[in-house]
Amino acid sequence: MSYRKEEFYDEKKLELLKENYGSLIQHIGEDTGREGLKLTPQRASKALQFLTQGYDMDPKNILRSAMFREDYQEMVIVKDIEVYSLCEHHLLPFFGKAHIAYIPNGYIAGISKFGRVVDAFSRRLQVQERMTHQILDCVQEVLNPLGAAVVIEAQHLCMMMRGVQKQNSKTTTSAFTGEFMKSPTRNEFIKLISVRLS
Repeated sequence: MSYRKEEFYDEKKLELLKENYGSLIQHIGEDTGREGLKLTPQRASKALQFLTQGYDMDPKNILRSAMFREDYQEMVIVKDIEVYSLCEHHLLPFFGKAHIAYIPNGYIAGISKFGRVVDAFSRRLQVQERMTHQILDCVQEVLNPLGAAVVIEAQHLCMMMRGVQKQNSKTTTSAFTGEFMKSPTRNEFIKLISVRLS
C-alpha cells in the first residue's frame, strides 16, 4: 500500500496565494520555471495557510469544550508549550515556549486545551506582546479563575537573520491577573516554571 497524505486547504485562497508567490519569486530575480522552484508557489501557499490557521479557530470555544466543575483551588501550571508564530512586521518566524497558570474558581479545563489555545493565537500574524495578553484574556474570561498568568519566551528570526543579527537573544513577555498580581503568588509561579524536573 502506498503512502497517501490527506490535506485540506481553501482552494480559492490557494490559487490566489500561488499567483502571488510566483510573482514574488520572479520579482526577486528567480526563474519560477526551473526544477527546484516549479512547485514552490504551491508549497509556500499551503505552508502559509497552515501557519495562519489560527484565524479559523475560536480559542474561547476550544477552552469551553473541556471545562469541568472542580473544587481544586491550588495553582495549575501548564509549562513549556511550544509556540510557533509569524512576526507581523517581517513575516519571519518566532518560536519558543509558553507557560500558563491559573488558580481555579469552581472550574478546571482539560490540559491539552491550553496547547490548542496557544496554537489558535500563535498561528496568525502576531507580535509576542499582544499574543501574551490574548492568551491571558482568554483563560481569564472563559474560566473566571482567581487569577491567571502567562509567560512567553521566544527567539525571533527577524532579529537573528536580519537587521541586528543577534543569534542568542530571547524575548520574554508576561501578563498577570488576580492572585498573580500579588508578589508571593507570582514568585511561586516564576520559581515553578524555572524548575527543570528530571
